[in-house]
Formats: sequence, C-alpha cells, structure tokens
Amino acid sequence: MTPWQPQPHGRVISAHRIAIASGRIEMLPATLALIEAGNAKKGDLQGIARIARIAGIMAAKKTSDLIPLCHPLALIRVAIEFEAVSVRQPDAIGIFCSATVETVGPTGVEMEALTAVQVALLTIHDMCKAVDRGMSIHDVRVVEKHGGKSGSFVAGAAG
Repeated sequence: MTPWQPQPHGRVISAHRIAIASGRIEMLPATLALIEAGNAKKGDLQGIARIARIAGIMAAKKTSDLIPLCHPLALIRVAIEFEAVSVRQPDAIGIFCSATVETVGPTGVEMEALTAVQVALLTIHDMCKAVDRGMSIHDVRVVEKHGGKSGSFVAGAAG
C-alpha cells in the first residue's frame, strides 16, 4: 500500500434499520374544525393527509438531495401517520405526524424520518395557510431507532 491508497478498515455490515420521527403542527381550533368538517378550501382531513403523506414519502426518498453529505439510501418502507393533536395533548390543537422509515443497509434512516415529518407538516401548513397564518411546527425529533452499531434508542428511555 502507498500513502495515497486508503487503508483497509472494518467492513460495514448491512443491517435492518428503522427510525421513527414525530412532530406536530399547531393551529387555531377553528382551523382544525374546518379541516375535520371537510370545509377547508384544499380538502378535508383525509384529502389533506393524503397529499401530506405523499409529500413526506417523497421527501424521505430525496433526503440525500437536500442534506449535504447524507447518503442516498434504498428505503424499503416509509409510513406516515396523522392524528389530531388534541387527542394526545388536550392543551394543544393541531395535527400530530409520525414517520417510520426502514432500510437494510450500512447506515441509519434517522434523517429520512425527520425529513419526512418536516415536509409532511410543511405541506399541511401550505394547504391551510389561507385560513391560519399563525400555524407553527413543533417538536420534530427522532423518537425511536433500531439497528446498526450503536444499537437501539427510544426517546425518554433510561440509559
């Protein structure tokens, strides 16, 4: 080997990896009521969720185009779920989003899960901004990850 050739290092082993991220968009109670009633200009809750879900999936697949030095990954699953925030947090009104992303490969999918949540919530903001300009996105974070050298992580778990 010459100094210009890379030195051999330990081989990265492909493993099943999963990451779950979540976040929420807060809005006026009247905005959520409008969406739930199906009277929002750009659709009802199912229609808005359907478009936001597609946006989140597309964003997860394009993460390496958005984040410098982020590896492109072959994702095997991207699942986006929505729920009224008032169900989870009675003092907040809005929509909760979670994204579960999976791959089999040498690197994790946390960035893809975070990007999926953020873009899904931004899509909801875009679709509802005409009736509520004060919406805000909060608490986007990785809540769980499994697989790889560093093992598992569950937010709020001891250790």
